[in-house]
Amino acid sequence: MFDYIIVGAGISGIVVAERIANVLNKKVLIIEKRNHIGGNCFDYLDKTGIYIHKYGPHIFHTNYKEVFEYLSNFTEWYYYTHRVLVYVDGKKIPLPINFISIEELFPEHISKNVISTLLSNFRYGEKVSILELLKNEKPDLQFIGKYIYKKVFLNYTKKQWGKSPEEIDPDIVARVPIVLSKDSRYFQDRYQGIPLEGYTKMFERMLMNSNIKLLLNTDYKEIIKLDFECKKIYFFGQEYKGKLIFTGKIDELFNYKFGILPYRSLNFELKFIDKEFFQEVAVVNYPNDYDFTRITEFKHFLPTDSHVTVLAYEYPKDYQLDSEPFYPLLTNESKELYYKYLEFSKNFNNLYLLGRLGEYRYYDMDDAVKRALELFEEIG
Repeated sequence: MFDYIIVGAGISGIVVAERIANVLNKKVLIIEKRNHIGGNCFDYLDKTGIYIHKYGPHIFHTNYKEVFEYLSNFTEWYYYTHRVLVYVDGKKIPLPINFISIEELFPEHISKNVISTLLSNFRYGEKVSILELLKNEKPDLQFIGKYIYKKVFLNYTKKQWGKSPEEIDPDIVARVPIVLSKDSRYFQDRYQGIPLEGYTKMFERMLMNSNIKLLLNTDYKEIIKLDFECKKIYFFGQEYKGKLIFTGKIDELFNYKFGILPYRSLNFELKFIDKEFFQEVAVVNYPNDYDFTRITEFKHFLPTDSHVTVLAYEYPKDYQLDSEPFYPLLTNESKELYYKYLEFSKNFNNLYLLGRLGEYRYYDMDDAVKRALELFEEIG
C-alpha cells in the first residue's frame, strides 16, 4: 500500500511527490489521466529543433529565492527575459503599458502630458492598476485609464474570459498594471528563465526515485472512490488510510454535488513557417483584432539552430466537461460555490487539496511550487 497517493502529475503534484519520496523516503503513487507529466507546463522538442509549449507559453519568474533554488536542483537555466507586445491601432507596443508604450500610443504633445500627469500623482517606477485610474476622481487620470482600458484591456478580457471585466474578479484585471518607467520587461522578478532542456526534462529528474510510481493514461475515478456517507476513501475497493493529495477539479472529485464550477479553456493552432522569425518577441497580444488573443513564437525561448519557426495561435473558448480546464473563472458566485466544496472536503481527514484546480485559484508557476512545498511541510 502506498503511503501517499497524488492525483495529477502537474507541477504541484510533482513537487510534493519529489519531497515525499526524497525527504521522507515514503512510497508515492501518482495518477495522471494524460499521457505525459508536467500538466500544462509540458513541453517537447519538435522535429524542427524547437521546444514547443503544448499548452501555451510558460516563463518561470519569481522573487522567491527558495523556490528558484529548489528547482535549480533539477535544471540549469536559460536566463530569458520575457517581453510582450500588444497590437493596438496598427502598431505593436510594449506590454505592460509603460512610458515607451505611451509615447508610441499617443502623439508627442499628448504623450508628454500623459506621462507628466502620471508622475504628478504617482512615483516613478510605480506599478498602477488600471482599476485605480478608472476609479480616480481626477479627470486627467480617468481619461488615461479609460483610453488604455478601452484599447488594451477591454476586448482582450472579453475574449479571454467570455465576460466583461466588471463580471470577473478584479485581481485578474489587476495582473497587468501600468508601469511608470521605460522598463518594458513583462516581469520584473529577480529570478527569470526557462529550464535549459525544457520543463519536461526538469520534471523527469524530479520523479527519478524508486519510491515514486507513476500511472499515466489513468482516470483516478477507476481506482479511487470516496464514500460521502462514511467519509472514507477507497483504493481498489479497500479503505485507504494513507494521505490523498488531489490536484484535479474539486467539483469533479465530489461528483458535482453542489454544481459545476466554471473554467475557461483554450484551443491552440500550430503553424510552421519557413523563415527565421515571424515576430519581434515571443508573444504578441491581439486585444481588438482577430478571434485569437495572442500569437506565441516558441523559437524565442531557448537557443536553437533551426532555420524555420513555429507559432501557436491561441483561441479562448467556453469550458465543457470534456475539454481541458485552463483557468478558474473567478466570480463572486464561483468562489461561493468553491467554498461549499472546500467545506465539504474537510469531512475527509486524509484528503488534501492542492493546485490551480484543487484550490480553485489562479497560481503562477512559482506560487504553485511554493504552495506545494508548504503543503509538504504541513503533512510531512
